[in-house]
Amino acid sequence: MPLGAKLLLEKIHQLPLPVKVRIMNVCGGHERSISLAGIRSVLPSTIELIPGPGCPVCICPEEDIYQAIQIALNEEVILLAFGDMLRVPVNVAKGDVSNLEQAKASGADIRPIASPKEVVSIALANPKKKVVFFVAGFETTCAPVAAMLAEGIPNNLFLLMSGRLTWPAVAMLLISDTPSFDALIAPGHVATIMGSNEWRFVVDQHHIPTSVAGFTPESLLAAIYSVLRQLIEDKLFLDNCYTQVVTPSGNQLAQQLLFSTLDITDAPWRGIGIIQQSGLELNEKFSAHNARYHFPIYAEEARKKAGKMPPGCDCAKVVLGKIKPNECRLYDTLCIPRNPIGPCMVSDEGACRIWWASGIKNLTAENNKKDTQ
Repeated sequence: MPLGAKLLLEKIHQLPLPVKVRIMNVCGGHERSISLAGIRSVLPSTIELIPGPGCPVCICPEEDIYQAIQIALNEEVILLAFGDMLRVPVNVAKGDVSNLEQAKASGADIRPIASPKEVVSIALANPKKKVVFFVAGFETTCAPVAAMLAEGIPNNLFLLMSGRLTWPAVAMLLISDTPSFDALIAPGHVATIMGSNEWRFVVDQHHIPTSVAGFTPESLLAAIYSVLRQLIEDKLFLDNCYTQVVTPSGNQLAQQLLFSTLDITDAPWRGIGIIQQSGLELNEKFSAHNARYHFPIYAEEARKKAGKMPPGCDCAKVVLGKIKPNECRLYDTLCIPRNPIGPCMVSDEGACRIWWASGIKNLTAENNKKDTQ
């Protein structure tokens, strides 16, 4: 561990900590960094780090994924999506196509992409074909998509938007019931775009210490140390521990592009339900490129009832920080990365996938093993 991280860890161990402190880290990238660096294993046992709703693949509505699958199977299109989305399963009858990867194997022209630049290039290279870009992601994904729109896109390119804003999910957690966390580590990449001040409401309205963190052990430990001190000293404020790239107001140009091309809407989160003012959808100026207007509505109303997690899957509870990933009934038994039942086991930003890759075993299985010894 780097010297700066060691010094911060020593300072954390020297603090007069409460019996238990629950710190939620919103970002899937933070969860990955925490797990890869082994930060949980070196913190005092009284500190619990809780992964939060920061995985766009995990919360993408089931009906949107189903819509993308059906467009790819039934329409003469090239369908493009970020790689992780290809393996996210939907609820269908046994034997039916349940994800985009299976649709591709069935003959649909589905291509994984890594950036919007690839999308435009593919559309330009196939002028006689309709190209559909399935956009699932948070502000950091939607900002370059907005830039792509603002620059102008080919007439044959259509977008199926499933964009989301991050902060409304945290706001929903804070007002829905007793919060499952005592402090918050706000997402660094989102704050780079939207500014650290976007998270001030957590401190001002809910009196919960908050700090913005980067993705190195030093930045994460600095953020953890900051919120712990705030709790102990009862001096709450919004701390920015990622000053290299995060400013209070964020990237003004990126925000301008976002809100000149996309509208904020009430939107569903898979397994969670509608979160007010949390969605990003193409605005009226770009209606000619809105896939929802140009293709049949395959995601009929009935699918919204099926839009919950698969039977037995507790991904929604994991996303909301209600349970640990290894407390899910399917974790590391029926649900593993090569055969994901729930979306949290698919993406590199999904808490279940991250914990599984870190060697954390199924809690129920481990307890049963101890009981029989």
